Amino acid sequence: MSGASPETVELLSDAALTVFRLNGQFLEVAESLARPAGLTAAWWQVLGAVLREPLPVAGIARVMGMTRQGVQRVADLLVEKGLAEYLPNPAHKRAKLLTPTDEGRAAVARIVPGHRELAATLAAELGADGFHACVESLRRLSAAMERIQRTP
Repeated sequence: MSGASPETVELLSDAALTVFRLNGQFLEVAESLARPAGLTAAWWQVLGAVLREPLPVAGIARVMGMTRQGVQRVADLLVEKGLAEYLPNPAHKRAKLLTPTDEGRAAVARIVPGHRELAATLAAELGADGFHACVESLRRLSAAMERIQRTP
């Protein structure tokens, strides 16, 4: 396959710029929701990843699309602040599992009302079908990026 058409190159640029802007918008909203609970968006993101089950840092990084080093810094801070703790990992001696403490769970729970309100507002703005379509499009784009990044 030779090079992409100018239109295709422009589509990629438009997609990337839109995703960057959307990421900034989500981070801004996440910070405003997390701040009253005593969290940052990054702390909320890492705690949220381990609410259902403890995970090693590398697992959190994979699920959240973050770097392992970034997750490690946040995880260590959460442990230092008493919002999370490390547990032994029976599958790997060195890769401990991160789990929220009761205090960490309570902090995340304080975010839930604002999160629900934002969800309702977005659903009203987009309509249920439109909201589903947006999420599906983002998933398809993410999956396509994963596939082409794995291709040698």
